[in-house]
Amino acid sequence: MPERSVIHWLLDSDPSIRWQVMRDLINAPADEVAAERAKVATQGWGAQLLALQGADGSWAGTAFNQGWDSTMHVLSLLRELGLDPASSEARRVVNLVRDGVRWKGWDWEGVWRGMEFDGNPFFAGEVEPCINGQVGASAAYFGQDTQRIIDRLLNEQLPDGGWNCEAENGSTRSSFNTTICVLEALLEHELAFGANSAVTSARLRGQEYLLERRLFRRRSTGEVIERDRKGDTLWARFAFPAWWHYDILRGLDYLRRAVVVPDERAAEAVSLVASKRDDHGRWLLDTRYAGQMPIEMDEGEGLPSRWNTLRALRVLNWYEL
Repeated sequence: MPERSVIHWLLDSDPSIRWQVMRDLINAPADEVAAERAKVATQGWGAQLLALQGADGSWAGTAFNQGWDSTMHVLSLLRELGLDPASSEARRVVNLVRDGVRWKGWDWEGVWRGMEFDGNPFFAGEVEPCINGQVGASAAYFGQDTQRIIDRLLNEQLPDGGWNCEAENGSTRSSFNTTICVLEALLEHELAFGANSAVTSARLRGQEYLLERRLFRRRSTGEVIERDRKGDTLWARFAFPAWWHYDILRGLDYLRRAVVVPDERAAEAVSLVASKRDDHGRWLLDTRYAGQMPIEMDEGEGLPSRWNTLRALRVLNWYEL
């Protein structure tokens, strides 16, 4: 178990962190965990996010934007916070999204992207697998119909086992960024609706994509991949929220949630996470991505992060390190 001082620091926080610490790090009784989780809807960050929903069911007036405060991004945050999908608050806001929010064919830069998804209900998704992965994860978590998204994602899996938003432009190699978004969606689908052979098979192939590369190395040469191809994300620098970005901690946290048996191919990545613990047993918020957050949930870049500390400790516990 982590040092008592770290646990106290984590518990001296928002209900969304407290209930996960109670469940995952100190094995609190289930009724106490449930009682703390229920507070996410009425106190702190969860309540703040719920209060920002517009009368039309959206956040920031749109299904998606590049500012991190759109409907898609806020639902992703509510999922990370662990808002209970069965709560009356969750059912109310999700019903408003389902009934009122639609996708538009214009992208965030005002460029027309086509008629294929223009007017789609929010939970039907759009066309890019990285976006559909994020929407699909929230849809499944909140018990919404994900069939269109899942069918599309299964058809878009590449021969190497992963996914890439650039496949429509001819790319035949998968992207870590897109693959992690899709893997999280497939896992949430299985957790919400039960095992499905096609979904499980695709997810396990995508999981192997990460493990074959030891979560941050090129399969062909073994060379460390320090950043994604767009050059703005260092994979050994941990962000929360990560949004569409991949990093090593996010990849490992997926493996933990998927109850993957600790695999030697993840050992180096786990050791890297362990090495980033500071002298007080905490992890920093290494980076945050430029854009408008709907609310603030951490002390700031370069400072100790309860979210990263919680996630890192869960990974180390999973790997028994």
